[in-house]
Formats: sequence, C-alpha cells, structure tokens
Amino acid sequence: MIAFLIKLAKNIFSVFLNILPILVVVTSFQLFVIKQPFPDIASTISGMIFVLVGLFFFIQGLEIGLFPIGEKMAFQFSAKGNIWWLLIFGFAIGFSTTIAEPALIAVAKKAGEIAAEASAIPHTKESIASYAFWLRVTVALSVGSAISVGVLRIVKGWPIHWFIIIGYIFIIILTTFAPKEIVGIAYDSGGVTTSCITVPLVAALGVGLATCIRGRSPIVDGFGLIAFASLTPIFFVMLYGIIIY
Repeated sequence: MIAFLIKLAKNIFSVFLNILPILVVVTSFQLFVIKQPFPDIASTISGMIFVLVGLFFFIQGLEIGLFPIGEKMAFQFSAKGNIWWLLIFGFAIGFSTTIAEPALIAVAKKAGEIAAEASAIPHTKESIASYAFWLRVTVALSVGSAISVGVLRIVKGWPIHWFIIIGYIFIIILTTFAPKEIVGIAYDSGGVTTSCITVPLVAALGVGLATCIRGRSPIVDGFGLIAFASLTPIFFVMLYGIIIY
C-alpha cells in the first residue's frame, strides 16, 4: 500500500512538472506584463487542480489501457497472417477516432458558418450542418486511409520519408489550384487529427506491429503514422473544396 502511494505521488508530481512551464508563463505575463491580479484567483487555482488531476488520469489511462490494447491487437492481427484484416482495422481506428474528435467538430462547424457568410453555401442551418458533416467525413476518410497505407508501409518495410516528401509536393501543387476559402481550413484539418485518442492508439498500433514483425525496428518503422495521418487530410480537404466551390 505504501509503495502504491509513493508511486502515485511520483506520478502526480511528474504531471505537475509537465504543466509547470504553463503556470510560469501565464503567471509571469499576468503579473509583470499586464500588471493586474488574476480576476478570480479561487477559480484559477481550482481550474489548475482539475487540469492536474485530469492529466494524471488521462496519462494513467493511456499507460494502462490504450497502449497495451493497441500493441496486443497489432500482434494478434499480424499473428493471423491476414494483412487485409490489419488494413481494415487500421482504417477503422483512424476513421472512428477522427470522426468523433471534438476539435474537428468545432473546426468543421465554424468552417460551415463562415462559408455561409461568404455565400459559398446557402445560409441555412441544414446547409451549414451538411457542409460541416461532409467536411468531417472527408477528414476521417483521409485519416483512415492514411493509417491503412501506413500499416502497409510497416509490413512492407517501405521508408516513410518518401511518402512524406511526395505527399507534401502534391499538397503544394494542389494549394495553387484550390479555392483560397478552403486552403486554411485544409491545413487546420491536418492539425486537428492529432487528437488525444487517435495519437495513442495509432502510435501503439505502429509500435506493436513493428515489434512483432521480424526485421522491423519499433523505433525506425513503428513511428511516423501520425505524420502521414496529418498530411492526407490537407490533400483530401482541398479536393473537397474544389468540388464544393
């Protein structure tokens, strides 16, 4: 029991050290640049405590649940020797975690509202909701496809840098043809895919897969799926914008 409490205290202190730079920056600017006290110090302190506790439980959940299950499922799928199920699983993980990502929902909704204001789509709730929904589906499909291709890359041992270089070349080319109204949304869509659920599961899947395949290195082949998953939404959303606009 004592050993458990000591470990618990160490983990909480480690999380506190991680958010300490944020506290220092916010406090310094509030007191020395803005030169005003915090509007509600009690709410600020309680909010920081909730952030500390939330991050602690989140990190513990990743270590106890998501990382092990991702690695186990990768090992089990590779043991079956059926690459199609592995690709389908990778697509399903990418699609399901992205379509429900709160950041993507917020960005898609705001993009729909702005598109309506710019008269790119009819100014109705239905059209805005439809625009936001299909934007989310486009991003989710692109992430799912990227994870499947990334899994295939690990299995085949293909170097990831060629995928990234060629992908960004196509993105640069497409940026010159895409409507200016969608370019910023497309680039932001690539960023919102790095969610708190997608990243741990995909990273665990990649590392677990590279670990259980002979000749693959977890550090060389296991990582890189997230970079590829963040690249493809930019390309797909610009294509979506060309079709919509």
